[in-house]
Amino acid sequence: MATPPSLEQLADRVERLLLRYEEMQRTNALLSEQVRVLSQERDSLKSRLSAARARVDALLERLPGAASGETDPARPNTSA
Repeated sequence: MATPPSLEQLADRVERLLLRYEEMQRTNALLSEQVRVLSQERDSLKSRLSAARARVDALLERLPGAASGETDPARPNTSA
C-alpha cells in the first residue's frame, strides 16, 4: 500500500501548479493580444481589398465595349 504524500510534497506540488497557472495566464494574454492585432490586420486587408475591387470594377466599366457586352477580341469565346 502506497504511503500518502507528505504535507511538504503537497505544498511543493501546489507551488508548481500555481507557477504553471501563472505562466498559462501570461501565455493566454499574449495570444489574446496577437488575435486582436491579427483581427485588426485582417479587417484592414479586407477593407483594402474591397476598395481595390471597386477601383478595378470602375476601370472595367470605362473600357470600350464593356457597356455593350462586346467580348475582348484577344480572348477566345468559350461559351460555344
